[in-house]
Amino acid sequence: MLKSINIEDIKKIALEAGIAIMEIYNKDFTVEYKDDKSPLTEADLKANEIICNALQKLYPSIPLMSEENKEVPYDTRKKWEHYWCIDPIDGTKEFIKKNDEFTVNIALIHKNTPVLGVVYAPALHELYWAKKNEGAYKNNQKLPLQINQNPKEKLFVVASKSHLSDETQSFIDLLDAKEIEQVSKGSSLKLCMVATGEADIYPRLAPTMEWDTAAADAIVRESGKMTYQFKSNIPLAYNKENLLNPWFVVK
Repeated sequence: MLKSINIEDIKKIALEAGIAIMEIYNKDFTVEYKDDKSPLTEADLKANEIICNALQKLYPSIPLMSEENKEVPYDTRKKWEHYWCIDPIDGTKEFIKKNDEFTVNIALIHKNTPVLGVVYAPALHELYWAKKNEGAYKNNQKLPLQINQNPKEKLFVVASKSHLSDETQSFIDLLDAKEIEQVSKGSSLKLCMVATGEADIYPRLAPTMEWDTAAADAIVRESGKMTYQFKSNIPLAYNKENLLNPWFVVK
């Protein structure tokens, strides 16, 4: 299945969604709130429509899971061999604040593992992608772009801009390095920063959903890093009965 998927097609879909998002981003837009109090904009819905329609047209046999679609019952999902995991805009809060740090996220999951991912930050003109055994890239440059040779001397840590929990901060404060440089970033760009080597570690001791991480996690893994469940060396798993991620550390 993975061999039959052309990553260029998925990149193109993400870019098309990005164009539609930017048209809305650059004007006044309305914000609604979902039942869980999370924000929703017309850009989320438009991007979701573009991505889902394009994927269904190209790969009609692969089911879809998206943040903005009706949740599929686990009894159905657990039989899926492959499926698309989509977050049309990760970082909707960053989108609303107009700070540019939001992303389009499209992942292919095989059983419980992300094997292909495209992350596009349209306001920053940053396109990340990876396909299992074919490497990870940012704007055509192979990842990682840099490697920290002395992490004990100085450790570069990235954390959430809008969701920094006390537990995450305590974890960062206890890291073993002479100097810690902490950077805040929105959306799935935090995982991408570990993949590029701009950050050594991204701890997330706060709630996220599978679609928040799936695409960037594929890029992390193909760059030679891993997203581990907190306090274990077990990689993050997908298509769980409960789609809430456990706490995790990317390194």
